Amino acid sequence: MNLYRSCLRPALFRLDPERVHHGTLTLCRRLAGSTLARRTVSAIYAHDDSRLTTTVAGIDFPSPVGLAGGFDKDGIAAGFLPALGFGSLEIGSVSALPSVGNTFRPRLFRLPADEGLLVAYGVPSDGAAVVAARLSGAELRVPLGVSLVETNTGHLAPVDHVIEELAEAAGHFVAVADYLALNLNCPNSAGGFSHFDTPDNLKALLDRFSAIGPTPPIFLKLTPPPDAGAMERILAAAEPFAFVKGFILNTHAPRPYAYLSTPQENLATMRGTLTGARLREPVREALRRWYRSIDRSRHVLIAVGGIGSAEDAYQAIRLGASLVQVYTAMIYAGPGLVRDIKGGLARLLERDGFKSVAEAVGTGNTVHPEASVRHALT
Repeated sequence: MNLYRSCLRPALFRLDPERVHHGTLTLCRRLAGSTLARRTVSAIYAHDDSRLTTTVAGIDFPSPVGLAGGFDKDGIAAGFLPALGFGSLEIGSVSALPSVGNTFRPRLFRLPADEGLLVAYGVPSDGAAVVAARLSGAELRVPLGVSLVETNTGHLAPVDHVIEELAEAAGHFVAVADYLALNLNCPNSAGGFSHFDTPDNLKALLDRFSAIGPTPPIFLKLTPPPDAGAMERILAAAEPFAFVKGFILNTHAPRPYAYLSTPQENLATMRGTLTGARLREPVREALRRWYRSIDRSRHVLIAVGGIGSAEDAYQAIRLGASLVQVYTAMIYAGPGLVRDIKGGLARLLERDGFKSVAEAVGTGNTVHPEASVRHALT
């Protein structure tokens, strides 16, 4: 019996979602101060297997299953979360300046019939200086990623201002993070508008990052555009910059959500961006398209959205993801989710004769032979 599903989840789901989220982070922060608590939780939820270790962008990951950005926006619980078995943590998104995010309430909604959420936080952040200072003292046993985003002021800022903000934020984490993720078109910031959907603006941003000096590996977190031409233009803009190591495909589903099981009259009272199980197929389709187009000798893909089981993770890996990230599924499955995904993933690798995660990446995706050398020939 899953005690979380049968006992704890029904009680938590009677409470306001944002209150539960905040309370969970506070509890994790307190437990981080106890070596006994961390060791006990790790003994219950960790699942180590040498087949799950993988190296991506020169970073060694104990497993490909990481925590997605959005759960611990300010690094409050970073000292404890590795005990739950995550192979990496992505903190944020963090903005250069503090922001309260959206001021309306509520701004987080559960969709139990769809095992999803509607998120309308508006990227609240303590600010890069505060979060970097907090993380610099954290004792982590897994790679640390930090997602960076423009400060949400409620107004659309000029592109030059946004570029300088992102560069300023990055400067605080150069010596703290193992990788940085540039959150280029967060749907909770500026109404989902992004200057960096325009290739020239994206190139200007990356030019500015070139001037920062040595940085950790950088991943571009973006909503995959629907047409191949836009994807090609993004890849071309990123091509000259060796510090860009890959792409986090942060797939979103546009309203109206007519395909959801949640009644439309309930959805009409909610707002926000959809996360959770219903993104499974859009994420897989994005992986199919992007893996066939990227220069795989230089770039990798990270899948986030719709990962709720070992089978989901394995499918994403076989479609081209080198790493996968989870968040929403934990709310429905409980803290044992990462352990279960890792255990099942190891069994699936063994079943199919793979000695490592890296061996399985892309093996389920039909790739044109010329794709992997496309950039080298242009």
